Amino acid sequence: MNATSQQSPSNIPTSPQNRPLSRLKARRKRWLDVHLWLGLTLGLLLSIYGITGSFLVFYAEIDEWLHPDLLTVERPEDGEYQPLANIFSAGKTVMPPNAKHVFSVYPRNENAAFKLRYQFPTSDSESERWIVGVNPYTAQVTGKMLLTRSGDWLPATFIDCVFELHYALLIPSEDISTAIVGISAALLIISTLTGLIVWWPLTGHWRQALTFKPGAGRVRFNYDLHKTSGFYTLLVMVPVLFSGAYLVLPHNVVPVLELFSPVTYRYWFQSAAPKPDAPAIGMDEAVAIALKQYPTGRPHWIYGAPNPNQTYTVCQDGVDAPGSLLERRCTVIDRYSGKILDLDDPSLPTATAGEIFTHWQWPLHSGQAFGMTGRILVFLTGLACPTLFVTGFIRWRQKRRPKRHPS
Repeated sequence: MNATSQQSPSNIPTSPQNRPLSRLKARRKRWLDVHLWLGLTLGLLLSIYGITGSFLVFYAEIDEWLHPDLLTVERPEDGEYQPLANIFSAGKTVMPPNAKHVFSVYPRNENAAFKLRYQFPTSDSESERWIVGVNPYTAQVTGKMLLTRSGDWLPATFIDCVFELHYALLIPSEDISTAIVGISAALLIISTLTGLIVWWPLTGHWRQALTFKPGAGRVRFNYDLHKTSGFYTLLVMVPVLFSGAYLVLPHNVVPVLELFSPVTYRYWFQSAAPKPDAPAIGMDEAVAIALKQYPTGRPHWIYGAPNPNQTYTVCQDGVDAPGSLLERRCTVIDRYSGKILDLDDPSLPTATAGEIFTHWQWPLHSGQAFGMTGRILVFLTGLACPTLFVTGFIRWRQKRRPKRHPS
């Protein structure tokens, strides 16, 4: 269960003069039932989301630690990057001719390699995804590694297993996995909010509600651990759960948001039909277009356009944006004309409330909205998820047994 349990009934007077309080107590008991059954049925999923999410907060660091030869490099004295065209060309030399460059990750620091992702078919029904590391200072390939094979149940690397477990629960069917993950995240938001309702101290004993009772036994310690873990992670838990539902079910969430404010969703843009024999621009040219739009931004994620109607998307961090808390911007570019189709930029005068709201979802989900502090908060909240489930389950079992000792 992902929020706090109910206040001890012995603390609430039930005399006739306190009938309004008694009614509140009865109403809260109904919310407790909702909280209880949502927690019991979805608590294991919450634990999986929380533990895997904590890993993913630091996935880049973990991946580099596990694969240093592939993903880390030595910075030379001059410290100058090779042109992007050379780096992308180097990746192609170690991939089959039919491999499509689908994604790139710009080095996160001076000792990181470029990470280039490729996908290619191995048969009519199966395909493979690989990662190629390229030294940005020399444009030399540092190595390559299989990530996933469509016929395999588990991805080939630890971090990709964690990603698949977090976003899809390792369920092969994308339609089923996204529905389960998105709907369970929405229901867990309800569980969290009902936990807040049943935690709320009706008698005004706030200190008791916010702290551990000193010298208490194991039963009371378990209860206090559940309620304090739920309360102190609430402000992080709800945004992370909502953003998770948004990220896996955008086609369902965006229409709801549009009831309140227009929303432009960058993944829905498509490149215009090309003119006869018109060549597509390269991924390096797309990055140049984005850098011209945001010269101070450092490229981070570069989405390729492997299919004819797809667009390039370049996401940059560190964009100088006075008055904006977020320094991340994404530019959507037509793969043929190089025209900018969309700017995911909340600082634009034309940005709607809905667009600003959606722009915050990934930074909030990953914790990157508030730098290292935000990442640590999301990391700790993820670790609290199994604690909430286990302590909630124990609390439920304790209340089902006859009470032998005072808590």
